[in-house]
Amino acid sequence: MNEKVNDQEILLVTEKDNNEVKAVTGLNEDGTPKTVKPTKENEPDFLKIDKNADVLENFFKNFLSQCKDPTHFNFFKIPSDMIESITPVLKEMLNNPESPSNKEFIDQYKVLPEAFAPQAYQALDESRINWDQLAQLGITKEKLEKSGSLEPMLNWQKSPVLVTIKTEALGESVYSDARLSFREDAEGNLKLRIHNIRNAPELNYPFMGATFTQQDKDNLRQTGNAGRLIEIEPKEGMKMQAFVSVDKLTNELVALRADKIKIPDDYKGVVLSNEQKKDLAEGKGVYLEDMKSKKDTLFSATIQVNADRRSLEILFLNNPKQSQSQKQAEEQNDVPKTFRKKELTEDQRASLTEGKTVYVSDLKDRNGKNYNGYITWKPDDRKTDFMFPTDYKKALEQGIVKPDDRHQVQVAVNSEGKTNEATKKVKEPLVQGQTAPTEKQKEKQENKQEQEESQQQSRGVRR
Repeated sequence: MNEKVNDQEILLVTEKDNNEVKAVTGLNEDGTPKTVKPTKENEPDFLKIDKNADVLENFFKNFLSQCKDPTHFNFFKIPSDMIESITPVLKEMLNNPESPSNKEFIDQYKVLPEAFAPQAYQALDESRINWDQLAQLGITKEKLEKSGSLEPMLNWQKSPVLVTIKTEALGESVYSDARLSFREDAEGNLKLRIHNIRNAPELNYPFMGATFTQQDKDNLRQTGNAGRLIEIEPKEGMKMQAFVSVDKLTNELVALRADKIKIPDDYKGVVLSNEQKKDLAEGKGVYLEDMKSKKDTLFSATIQVNADRRSLEILFLNNPKQSQSQKQAEEQNDVPKTFRKKELTEDQRASLTEGKTVYVSDLKDRNGKNYNGYITWKPDDRKTDFMFPTDYKKALEQGIVKPDDRHQVQVAVNSEGKTNEATKKVKEPLVQGQTAPTEKQKEKQENKQEQEESQQQSRGVRR
């Protein structure tokens, strides 16, 4: 690593499995590098490194504390006047980084974030993972990679999605969904932590030594955030101010030390005032108008620190100040009402909104032939992904889809010929979305049961 810092140097960055070299201009609100193309015309925007300043140390401290996947990025430091000569060579060398000559060139400019902020972060060494032990829970390296969970977990984060795990109970295999993370015990041994799904956040019991007020409970239920800094004591004698939020996938309470979050100077194109930054740093929600979306449309909403996401999040609340642009933004985030001309039920659309994969039947191909399958809504891409049942089964086994519990009964009946307790005595076919007998079916079911009981009683009486 080139440790000498010249008067004018800039920071370049590449992403894993992507050799496109970009120049760093700062940090995004989620802690990832903000970049531009490394060209002369963009030079005024580059993050300039001065040998008499601690720019790199501050940058990497914030990067390592806020970015969820620090190891996803590789950094390089080069003299600013050599950008046009070094950048194309660096890009070429990165196509074969293990070549001795290439490696020597790359290492000359490579920057290790932890060297500038040694106390801020140290990635997990994958060799410490006991894969044989995880296999007993149905967890494999391939499964974590395909679900996009391995890299965040190696960075001490929770898996970004629910992962299906297998446990044994009374000789039977039991499958459940949970988020996973790695933690060290008191002896320094690496352990898998399972974050199970809870029916609701546990707000009536002390959390890390803190007791929630009624206002805290209301905030956590309504927004997922406490709305203020709370003093916690995770270990005896270790008191600290922290943001507290609800994990929206598991309903687990999550705390984040207040000093781990740096409030940015601007957010989605809106410059924050000192008062707004102070409110955000205290855990309060701040309403911003005319923020710019990824599609360059303006919208307004409340922003607030979320401890689970370790960054600011957008909350679309029933705020009297909401503008028409915000309502349009909310509508744009809605899942479609139909899929391939098939109208979706409210339950199906609700499940899609929650990121679940939904079963859809009676779709028609170009020849008018019926077929069935599964769909998942991708809000970032604003599109619906489709997969056939065989593909869905594989995806489910690999833990890369989230099953739709609203329609599990109907899917079982349609696909597997199964019934549930409420419908096992109903002889008539169930209709789409039906998980309980209709009044008419229930009446027939009760009448038949009464007749059977009457016959049994008659046979039991001797004259």
